[in-house]
Parts: sequence; structure tokens; C-alpha cells
Amino acid sequence: MNYREKLQRKPWYRWYAVGVLTAVYASSQVDRQIMGMLLEPIKIELGASDTAMGFLVGLTFAIFYATLGMPIAMLADRSNRRNIITAAITIWSGMTVVCGYAATFVQLALARIGVGIGEAGSTPPSHSIISDLFGPEQRGTAMGVFALGVNFGLLIAYLGGGWLSENWGWRMTFVAVGLPGLLIALILYLTVNEPRRGAIETSARDEDAPRFGQVARHMWRVRSMRHLTFGAALAGFIGYGFVLWMPSFLVRSHGLSPTEVGLTLALFTGVVGALGTFTAGKMADVLAKRDIRWRSWLVAAGKGGYVPFLAAVFMVDDLTTALVLYIIPAFFGGFYLAPTFALTQSLVSLRMRALASSIVLFVLNIIGMGFGPQLVGVMSDWFNPSYGKESLRMALFVLSFLNLWCAYHYYTAGRTLKADIEAIQSNTQADPLAKAS
Repeated sequence: MNYREKLQRKPWYRWYAVGVLTAVYASSQVDRQIMGMLLEPIKIELGASDTAMGFLVGLTFAIFYATLGMPIAMLADRSNRRNIITAAITIWSGMTVVCGYAATFVQLALARIGVGIGEAGSTPPSHSIISDLFGPEQRGTAMGVFALGVNFGLLIAYLGGGWLSENWGWRMTFVAVGLPGLLIALILYLTVNEPRRGAIETSARDEDAPRFGQVARHMWRVRSMRHLTFGAALAGFIGYGFVLWMPSFLVRSHGLSPTEVGLTLALFTGVVGALGTFTAGKMADVLAKRDIRWRSWLVAAGKGGYVPFLAAVFMVDDLTTALVLYIIPAFFGGFYLAPTFALTQSLVSLRMRALASSIVLFVLNIIGMGFGPQLVGVMSDWFNPSYGKESLRMALFVLSFLNLWCAYHYYTAGRTLKADIEAIQSNTQADPLAKAS
């Protein structure tokens, strides 16, 4: 018995594996979101507009990240997921370092495409592995821990990115945040085993991995899955728009330095946001014992309820008042992550899991990451003749109200969730591909 097999027999191994995968996810978020802290110095040095910078942090990354995620996920449903994740983190970490040596806007865009290609191979296989380590009754909590990677990554990107960019410059910042990912890749490969598919769900039978068309049709036919995907896309659209432009807003409208911006957003997004992300996963597991529909309705309540607070952040001029108001949006901003991840895994059969996750992430990232930051940049330039340096404030104010649309889809998904999950479980035990074909 080798070292990894001995490790896997330990009672705490499942949570250790989730911890390593969370570190992987955090690394991807650092390398992805560091652009938010570096937008202003890159824009100044390269002489780009807000629209161009929105393209750099949006579509340039999202098109390759989202589209390649599906073929890689199909491979993950058929082969060793740990090895795929190891290769992915090695690629995106290396390409983040390359970003620091880009001499032109085009070179930087190409390097960011490389980061997107690498990150395409991480999240769907991670979701699939976690679902083979934890049953449905604990999956929300486990996904909540995994989803903390977003907040930890943002904390590091904001806290380290602000100080590094101010003291080392934006180029060396890319190098500094890219290198640690290579160490995480080594730890993952040496200490985490590939779990047996479906081992945690003894009533489910294994199956051959279905084709893309089968999975896509299944996801479209299941009403709760359809609304869940639309809701996640809108949540990503709003979230990426805010994450990547809030640093610039604080610099332009409130005169903060990069270091001050980093400290401020690290506290709110990294700490307060992390509490909200984990709370959502835990609360979803607790409330689902009473009524499984709360796994979706919880998100609807959170996303709809914080709209007045978020809109108010951009209506006040006093920084202290704005930051006090921002506590509520920071807490609920990532509320959708863990419930969405967990529900996606519950609404498909075993060999659909990585691909289903990648399809949700494809829609989320093409719409969210691809067009969220881009729309903010376009609106900011559009508002500029009337509002000057406050044009970005107005763009973010308008964006905040889209949360109501997002909440509608999560509420609607909950209405049929119970019946849909029961149908999936019954179908999986009898004939896993019957409804997918």
C-alpha cells in the first residue's frame, strides 16, 4: 500500500481532499481576478479605454475558458480527474507568469487566453470528485467549503495585488501570484487519489459516460436545472462585473490608493464574503432537511434581498457610509455558489457530473465573465460625457438591479426542484441514460 492509499484511509481524508481542491480553486481565482487590481496601471501604461479593458478581462478570457471547459469535462467523465486538474493548474500558473512579460496589449491578451485555457480544466472535475467523496446530505457543506476558494482567492488578489502593484509594479505582480500555483499542483498530484465514481452512493449504478447532446438535452428538459443555469449566469454576470470594476470605482470615486483598495476589498470580499459563501452551503443542507426546495429559494432570498443595500452603495458620496452599506452585498454576493454547485450534481447521473458542471459554468462564464465586465466598461464610457469620472459609479448602480432577475430564476427553479430530483434518482437507479437519450 503506497502513501496516498494509506492517506485515503484516514477519517479526515475527505476533508483534506476538499481542502486541496479549495486551494486549487483559490489559485485559479487569484490568477483570474488579479486583473481587477491591475486594470488602472495597465490601462495607463498601454493607453487603453474602459471598453478595451473590459474586453481584456471579459471575453478575451471567458471565450476560451468556457468553451474548452466542456471537452475537458467530457474527458474528466471518462478518465483520471486528479491528473487533469494537475495539468490545468500547471498551465494557468505558468501563463500568469508570462502575463508579466507582455510588452503590448495584444501580447497580454494572448497570455490571458492561455490562463483561460488552463483554468478550463479545473472546476468541473473538482465538482465531480467532491460528489464522489460526499453524499447529497453533506454535499452543500462540502461545496460551500470548496466555494470558499473564490473568497480566499479574492482576498489574496486584493490584499497582495494592491501592495504588490504599488511597490513592485503590475508586471512583477503577475509573476508573484503565478508561481505558487505550481507548488499546489505538486501537492495535489502527490497526496490526492482519484476516487471511485459513485462510491458514496451505493444505490446508484455506474454507467458509460453519455454524449454531450444527451447531457445538454437532459439539462434543458429538467425545468429546475434550466432555471438554475439561467440564474447562475445572471449571478456571474453581476458578480464578475462588480469584482473586476470595484477596485477602479474606489480609486476614481473615493480616491483610494491601490494598497487601500486591496485592504478594503480583502476585508469585505475575502472575509465577509467567505462567511456568506460558507453559510449558504451549510444553511442549504440544514433547510433542505425540512424542504429540499430551500436549496434554491435560499439563493433567491439572498440575491433579491440585498439589492437596496447594493444600489445605495453607489448613491452615497461618503466612503464610510458606502462601506457600511456594502457589508450586506459582500455577505450575500457569493450566496449562489455552493447551492448551485451542489444542485447541479444532484440533478444529473454519475457520468454526467463533470460535463453538466462545465455546461453550467460555460453559460455562467460566457454570459457572466464574458459580458459582465464588458457591459460595465461600455456603460462607463457611455455615461462619461454626462458624469465624467463618476461614469463608472453610474454603470455599477444600474448593474445592481439585475439581481432581481437572478432571484426570479432561483425562486422558479425551487418550485419544481423536489419532483425533478426524485425523478433523477429514480431514473438513475433504474436506467441512467433512459431520460438522457
